[in-house]
Amino acid sequence: MADINKLVPSILKWEGGYANDKDDHGGCTMKGITIATFRKYYGKFKTCSDLRNITDDQWKHILKVGYWDKMKADLIDNQSIANLCVQMCWGSGPITAIKKIQSCLGTTADGIVGPKTLALLNDKNYKRTFDKLWFMRKIWLTNIAQVGNNKKFLKGWLNRLNDYKFY
Repeated sequence: MADINKLVPSILKWEGGYANDKDDHGGCTMKGITIATFRKYYGKFKTCSDLRNITDDQWKHILKVGYWDKMKADLIDNQSIANLCVQMCWGSGPITAIKKIQSCLGTTADGIVGPKTLALLNDKNYKRTFDKLWFMRKIWLTNIAQVGNNKKFLKGWLNRLNDYKFY
């Protein structure tokens, strides 16, 4: 079974400190957590200053409850597949990412990880599943980059994706 503690360094490697890019619709962000996400977990009146001071425990709680658990990653056999799927959730929101993952795997895209999705993720040909999901993510990111001012983010997005390898 996959372990969230093995994913944390990969996420943090690409999530720097504080940012508030005018072209990023998420608003202020700290370690990859947007202000909207922070408020969802810690109160609607939290400010960008509060977010800037997020604790490691708060950050990990959001990663676990909001992304890891939504993907039911504890039930994914292969760490590489779990990491890639949770990273997709992290980067694009869990429901959207789960629907894309389900479509890619050929099951009903309802945005909820259930027995069918888990069975497909845990198919014993892990490398094939990983490669299929990785390639889908590359196309998805390339398509997102064509919208608005997103093109400037594509190189970073692809660098991050390229860091996810099968093992």
